[in-house]
Amino acid sequence: MPSIHDVAALAKVSIKTVSRVVNKAPNVSDELRERVNAAIEQLGYRPNQSARRLAGGRSFMIAYLYSNPAPAYTGGIQSGAAARCRDLGYHLVVEPISDGGEERIEVLDRLVAALRPDGVFLVPPLSDDALLLDRLVALNLPCARIAGTAEASNGGINMPTPEHAAGRMVADHLTTLGHRQIAVITPPPTHKAALQRVEGFREGMAAAGLPIDDSLFMQGSFDFASGIACAQALLQRDDRPTAIFATNDPMALGVLTLAHDLGLRVPEDLSVAGFDDTPASRTSWPPLTTVRQPLDHMGRAAIDALINGPGEPPRFTFSLVARGSTGPARE
Repeated sequence: MPSIHDVAALAKVSIKTVSRVVNKAPNVSDELRERVNAAIEQLGYRPNQSARRLAGGRSFMIAYLYSNPAPAYTGGIQSGAAARCRDLGYHLVVEPISDGGEERIEVLDRLVAALRPDGVFLVPPLSDDALLLDRLVALNLPCARIAGTAEASNGGINMPTPEHAAGRMVADHLTTLGHRQIAVITPPPTHKAALQRVEGFREGMAAAGLPIDDSLFMQGSFDFASGIACAQALLQRDDRPTAIFATNDPMALGVLTLAHDLGLRVPEDLSVAGFDDTPASRTSWPPLTTVRQPLDHMGRAAIDALINGPGEPPRFTFSLVARGSTGPARE
């Protein structure tokens, strides 16, 4: 088994230089980095992770904590984060955690005691969980938050997302198609960033000169079942809407399912729009109009912020993806 001494001898550098290359340190020239990596590949050298951790005073682990019922959302971010960790010589630890009660603090404390991660990143609703954020501060553990809101001022590195603008995009799309009676299935109140989607949608309705009927706004749970339940109430109305905007894709897919069960044609009788551009939105029938979030980019950005420092806040671009589930309003 080749050692770090063998790599240093072949590359004609010091052991310290090999260590800096292995640990992805920034203060190494490209020429030295290439020489050391070539020696590592030629010899088939594999660093001793325990020694690496001891030498650097780091665990080379980043923890990803989530409590979100939409697996495609959390999985998309996880994929980007894991890839970026591999690029930088780190490992990603993924831990589902509740968003209420003391259990989440106990889970965090056990994780930190066992693995001592070099940082933690959170996605909604944990991005705004005040108790969890306070505990991370007490543990002196660097934290990056995707889509956190300004209300949580103790939250380390925050990476905001354009939720308000995206909600406005959906409203503009549906009103341009002639829809006037539009219902919205809103997020749970703990998803504070996603609530901005609703504010943006309301702004779009007002800009189109349309009255806002609060009875057409129903709270969902960000899951498929609540999409069905809310759609059932909305579509039983005498003045049923011609369009429904569900603020995430699983709820929108629930609306599509119920519409089919009721014999409604989509989009001729009912237009449906979602949010997230999950894989299921592309394979539903008809394919779902939705808002695309750059989930892979968001996961990578969280890792970069924790390992390389926050720097300039990343700019995430959301875009409307119009598909077959939305069309002109019925007369």
